[in-house]
Amino acid sequence: MYGRQSEDKFRAAKERMLRWDLKGRDITDPRVLAVMAEVPREEFIQRLYRSQAYGDGPLPIGMDQTISQPYIVALMTQELRVDPEFEVLEIGTGSGYQTAVLSKLVKKVYTIERFGELADSARTVLGRLGIDNVEFYIGDGSSGWPASRLPASGCFDRIMITAGVPKIPEPLVEQLANGGLIVAPVGGRTVQGLMACEKKADKLITHAICDVRFVRLIGKYGFEQ
Repeated sequence: MYGRQSEDKFRAAKERMLRWDLKGRDITDPRVLAVMAEVPREEFIQRLYRSQAYGDGPLPIGMDQTISQPYIVALMTQELRVDPEFEVLEIGTGSGYQTAVLSKLVKKVYTIERFGELADSARTVLGRLGIDNVEFYIGDGSSGWPASRLPASGCFDRIMITAGVPKIPEPLVEQLANGGLIVAPVGGRTVQGLMACEKKADKLITHAICDVRFVRLIGKYGFEQ
């Protein structure tokens, strides 16, 4: 798809990312590091910004949305503490990069995106990469996965929200299995705290991770426009 020179540049940039931006910080899970090395971030980025694919920063993907920086993708994935048999709900497909990372670590990813154009683009890229354990839904992610299409268990082992929310939407809490985790940026319209929330006895126990900046999750249980 790319010339030899471009492929070499991407490979070198990815190695720098892994060494300095991930291992050099606090990404220690070998499974996460392996998947970050495997998934080609450049495939999820618009041509104009592709040379910056492995820089540690977010990039625009259209519709006023962004692809998160590699460190944050790795951190959220690590904090989600997934197992291969898990079924995971992702709120905010975006470019599909985080979706792809999760898909390599779990049984199935269910992902919701409110912009059909982004969902279609992500579906195309994932298909090109041979990823077939992802189910898409276009709609309001804050309202959760459609009840008629839930997994056989009726709930999800893990939920990741990839946009800022004022609080964890109640429909998502209801769709999370007891003992499950939600990882999400929670807070204001521009700055949030990244939180890991464990569900115990139908209540959430929250652990703060770090401050982050995400685009807002627009929806009935998220932010208004």
